[in-house]
Amino acid sequence: MHRKTVVIGLLGTQLDQRGGFGPGRWDSWRPSVAACQQPDLVVDRFELLHGSAFERLAELVAKDMRQASPETEVRRHVLDLADPWDFEEVYASLYDFAESYPFDTDAEDYLIHISTGTHVLQICLFLLTESRHFPARLLQTGVKPRSTDPLGICSVIDLDLSRYDRIAERFQRKASAGASVLKAGIETKNQAFNAMIARLERVAAQASGPILLTGPTGAGKSRLARLVYDLRRERRVVQGDFVAVNCATLRGDAAMSALFGHRKGAFTGATGERAGLLCQADGGVLFLDEVGELGLDEQAMLLRAVEEGRFYALGADRESESSFQLICGTNRDLERQAALGLFREDLLSRIKLWTFRLPGLAERPEDIEPNLDYELEQASEKLGRRIRFNREARELFLNLATGPDALWRGSFRDLSSLVLRLGVLADGGRVDAGLVRDEWARLVEGWRRLGGACGGSRGTAGESARLAEDRALLEAVLGREGLQALDLFDQPQLALVLRTCRQAKSLSEAGRTLFASSRLAKTRANDADRLRKYLARFNLAFDDVKAIFESSSP
Repeated sequence: MHRKTVVIGLLGTQLDQRGGFGPGRWDSWRPSVAACQQPDLVVDRFELLHGSAFERLAELVAKDMRQASPETEVRRHVLDLADPWDFEEVYASLYDFAESYPFDTDAEDYLIHISTGTHVLQICLFLLTESRHFPARLLQTGVKPRSTDPLGICSVIDLDLSRYDRIAERFQRKASAGASVLKAGIETKNQAFNAMIARLERVAAQASGPILLTGPTGAGKSRLARLVYDLRRERRVVQGDFVAVNCATLRGDAAMSALFGHRKGAFTGATGERAGLLCQADGGVLFLDEVGELGLDEQAMLLRAVEEGRFYALGADRESESSFQLICGTNRDLERQAALGLFREDLLSRIKLWTFRLPGLAERPEDIEPNLDYELEQASEKLGRRIRFNREARELFLNLATGPDALWRGSFRDLSSLVLRLGVLADGGRVDAGLVRDEWARLVEGWRRLGGACGGSRGTAGESARLAEDRALLEAVLGREGLQALDLFDQPQLALVLRTCRQAKSLSEAGRTLFASSRLAKTRANDADRLRKYLARFNLAFDDVKAIFESSSP
């Protein structure tokens, strides 16, 4: 079945009137008429849009189109515009036309003629075609250079850029270059990591919402956040600075002041004004590393700043404003933190719009070798001399780190520190096998002391996270000084007691839960009294603990 070719175009109130209304008009190039005269383009129907003020011209042009191409059916549509240079009015009018037009893409091919009308009309036609409101290709006509030929020239443009090999290659090269920026130029081999970076490249280049980077300590979250900023700066998405802070270093008034700024006299020691990190990041990127360490008050203010771009500095009676992209980093399970009441659920929902988990180097053994080469370059630059492995040393190191009998347990920081130590100790900058053995033994001993020696359980990361959550819970109840005064031996037990109290409706219920086994051997149940005395050891009371949890809930 023959598919019809349908052209939709605007009457050119100037160009289509060239040559006037007399017979001399046939000697002039008129875009709407010329579109129907092309030997390689058979137009079955032309939808001609025009204002009612140009009825006479539209009738003449339609007549000439039928005469030039008897097989072409010309339909006229009145499209009145108060101001053809008003973008909002033009776009809305063309949008309404596109929505009401009975497109039949199974039987007809559509071309949008963009050589007539004001520049605003042409732009709006392009945008509506690119967005597929007009399911069409573009038709461009023009005058032949140094010629008076009334037929002129024409070309059809398909906005599906995937059809154009050279353009597609450019997009691929740009995406590859962006991914290379995010990987600091390291040719990584881990497929999951490379897929994550490719997705992050698209998000960093196109989206402005918050990004959450998760993963174990030393996975490279801080470096990746900076590389995201570099990529966005290169693409001219941001103009401001990269501002970073480790939230684990912020507490109390100092946290509020560092993030949101303060006015003179806002608190003891505030002898002057401070702008705050959010203001410094205006127009740029704010990276909050270890965001799970922020207190609930800071979290509440941060939520409003992210959602509305406004916040109060300490002691201020007027709001400050800042527009920034937020990147957060954490090695904690924020979902679990939120369930424990230690992290606001509404803030978590806001910052996890784009979440990317960075695997640690221990999860990417195939990437140890390219990262080793990268660290050798970095160490050479720092030490001012070339650092290199001889063949035996390199083979030994890679076998120790990635071989079947040994697994790398360290982070990127471990690798960086190890290479730097080797560079300092190497005679003439050349690392030999003996030096590798010595430094490897030192590294493994360090892992052993931290509970992560080779051959140990891979559950240490989860255990560390639980210990961190215990400490955060205890600090919320005892305060920072109270936590520091608490023996490590007592911390997990008290944390368990506090969680139980939080879930219980009464002191007696909490006591029954905690002492369910031992109470069976007693002739007199005194669970509540036992729990009361236990809490008193830490200067705590059940009602006070409940009040603390209720006040800190989001």
